[in-house]
Amino acid sequence: MSPGKAAAATAVVFAYHDVGVRCLSVLLAHGIDVRLVVTHDDAPGELIWFGSVQRLAREQRLPVIAPAGVDARLIERVRELAPDFVFSFYYRSMLPAAVLGAARRGALNMHGSLLPRYRGRVPVNWAVLRGERETGASLHYMVDKPDAGDLVDQMAVPILPDDTAGDVFRKVSVAAELVLARSLPALVAGTAPRHVLDLAAGSYFDGRRPADGRIDWSQDARAIHDLVRAVAPPYPGAFTEIAGRPVRVLRTRLAGRDPSVPQRRLYLCGDRPQVCCADGGLLDLLAVEVDGITEHYPDNGNINHGGPLREWLAREGGIAL
Repeated sequence: MSPGKAAAATAVVFAYHDVGVRCLSVLLAHGIDVRLVVTHDDAPGELIWFGSVQRLAREQRLPVIAPAGVDARLIERVRELAPDFVFSFYYRSMLPAAVLGAARRGALNMHGSLLPRYRGRVPVNWAVLRGERETGASLHYMVDKPDAGDLVDQMAVPILPDDTAGDVFRKVSVAAELVLARSLPALVAGTAPRHVLDLAAGSYFDGRRPADGRIDWSQDARAIHDLVRAVAPPYPGAFTEIAGRPVRVLRTRLAGRDPSVPQRRLYLCGDRPQVCCADGGLLDLLAVEVDGITEHYPDNGNINHGGPLREWLAREGGIAL
């Protein structure tokens, strides 16, 4: 905020990840006086592929902390700051009622789905896994139940047939920025709409673990393709065992059907590994990782011929799954 310029409103911001970076930037661009930023230290061993809220806050000379949790001292600090708004932008913990109540004009969260659908954890990954054709970003008031408060605004983004969760998350991040930017003037003016969510029209989803990426070859081709897309890097990836060796399946593509091919069998189709799944659907394996070696089989023909998977298939003629 420029010196001598009156703030549009004051806020305490709990934020992390790309959505946190984008939405904090929106608040600052709209003249919100951010009195405290609460974020997380990056977890040891986690692949950090997203922007840093902590770095942005320091660049903007905002007070920023990364506590282990929301404890009594932090609650008291928020109360003392008496902000107009409390915002949560991809902060990884639910905020207690005492924090929500410290906001004089409202406590709001940005959620990565079209609420009331996909309430809860990792909504983008779940939407891709379940074959949805769209998702989005929703700005809503926070209550003691997760992702259940009144809706202010939301924006949809498409999920294309080969989009990975990472692709979709980048779209959702932009949608979150746009939703917040167009909602802020009305929030500050006290005229923002509040739409009660029909929770019966949606569902709550829990978190996912790396172990949930195991491929079940008894499923149909589309379900396996959706799993691969939902957990593709930068997430941990789908995995299986082929000829007794662990394999990560990083990218796939649906390739129609061929009733003449035995089901649940992996073979070479030209130069590319292909699976005939349990429903007879064909699935091209466009990128796999075996023994730390990533093999790519792109459409442009620039194929890595030296990988172990292709060597197995060339030698064996096909492998049952």
